[in-house]
Amino acid sequence: MPTSRINIRNKRATFDYELIERFSAGIQLAGTEIKSIRLGKASLVDSYCYFVKGELWLKGMRVSEYFYGTFNNHQPERERKLLLKKKELQKLERKTKESGLTIVPIKLFFNDRGFVKIEIALAKGKKQHDKRETLKMKDAGREMDRARKKF
Repeated sequence: MPTSRINIRNKRATFDYELIERFSAGIQLAGTEIKSIRLGKASLVDSYCYFVKGELWLKGMRVSEYFYGTFNNHQPERERKLLLKKKELQKLERKTKESGLTIVPIKLFFNDRGFVKIEIALAKGKKQHDKRETLKMKDAGREMDRARKKF
């Protein structure tokens, strides 16, 4: 089975947060959700992760309804459980409680075996001046690339 090139990103995450540590997690999905994701009909904008009784949940991820789903279709913005190893879950929960960090999803992708995975990151929120600094650095990088192309 050829691997699918679906790669759904949360572009706001790198702008709004300073990413400290990344993890790859499984995600519990319904059948119609998988089909919809294969068509690229998902969005991670404004989504975040939180803990309930030691389990990690994803809230705010939108997976559009599958066109051919009939009455078996899923709810587009339901909460989904993330699947990680127990040690990773304990580490993430400890870090979020201790230092006020948050967990944000970065990208949704298919692994080599055809399973949907989500890359999450332990993140620290950026202040307004940090966001401006990031934009300045991006602009400077673009200017340098343009200057290199001319020569």
